[in-house]
Amino acid sequence: MANQSSHADGVAMSGGGVTGSVYSLATIGAKDAIDAATPLVLQALDQMDLSQDTRPFTMSDMGCADGGTSLDMVSTTIQAVRARAPSRPIQVVYADQPGNDYNVLFNIVHGSTDFNSYIDRVENLFVCASATSFYRQIVPANTLDLGFSATAMHWLSKKPTNISNHVHAVGAGGKELEAFIEQGRRDWETILLHRAAELVSGGRLVLINFCKDELGRYLGNTGGANMFDTFNQIWRSFLDQGIITRDEYVNMTLPQYYNSKEEFSAPFLDESSAVYQAGLRLEHIETRVVACPFATDFNNHGDADRFATSYIPTIRSWNESIYFSGLSTERPVEERREIIERYYDTYCQMVRENPKGHGMDYVHAYMVIKKV
Repeated sequence: MANQSSHADGVAMSGGGVTGSVYSLATIGAKDAIDAATPLVLQALDQMDLSQDTRPFTMSDMGCADGGTSLDMVSTTIQAVRARAPSRPIQVVYADQPGNDYNVLFNIVHGSTDFNSYIDRVENLFVCASATSFYRQIVPANTLDLGFSATAMHWLSKKPTNISNHVHAVGAGGKELEAFIEQGRRDWETILLHRAAELVSGGRLVLINFCKDELGRYLGNTGGANMFDTFNQIWRSFLDQGIITRDEYVNMTLPQYYNSKEEFSAPFLDESSAVYQAGLRLEHIETRVVACPFATDFNNHGDADRFATSYIPTIRSWNESIYFSGLSTERPVEERREIIERYYDTYCQMVRENPKGHGMDYVHAYMVIKKV
């Protein structure tokens, strides 16, 4: 299996092969969230001057993974640009970390998979990739017209600390939570300042970031079983059984933080902030919940085994590498693999035996940001 890295060091998404991608096929919900954002992208384009220009219209997809989940949105966007600027060159820059599986990305974009690509439907189109995370500047200053990112910027640039009694910041408290809050604040500012440098005047960012919404909901916690508490429950049971050590348990801490709507908005409301001074303005922010497609299907078909075997891979696609790296390197690789398999088998069996309430509903903040 190929691996593709996301943003924080050591984070890897499950990759794929020439005919498809494990990641995109497993993360149908991520595509649903991006499709829901497409109208915001088109509205942002409506507010932009796309008059004929020898300078290419440049769009970025930051944290692109294999490009499959955003393929339809990118296709819709470039066709909308082409309709308004018939002869203007269009450039699409896919960006992710160096470990990303760009072979899968280019196979998808260039139509060598089962995905229906846009590549042959638009002329004067140039597609490239940059092995650069969004914690650095990706394109030259004042060249980016439209920046896009979905379900990616919750990955922190580094893990500020391990959490002593949970695997995620949503279960942290005290100084451990404070460390994640501060890391989240700094990383959000860093991301925005790099985008401010890249954007042309009048350019837009459309960002879909995991969040904690006004009702306290977040990914996998919208009623029923709390997904992150379930993660923690299983690893805690492995600790209690002596399958893993205390050090390994705390190393399972995920390097993620979910900002609230207020935390996302803060840099734009303070006129003295570096983000505001760089010219960025928040035009739109709202929170939305996109239902877990696997739980929705289960409500229709009622087959618990089918639900479990389709649901667990979408979780595994984004957290397996973190959990594997949390295990001691003093263990043989095969032993570490066996523990990981036992973890997901345990989770799968839990869902089979009591499927009600399990699911990974997506909770995002949908934002449109302008550079003035």
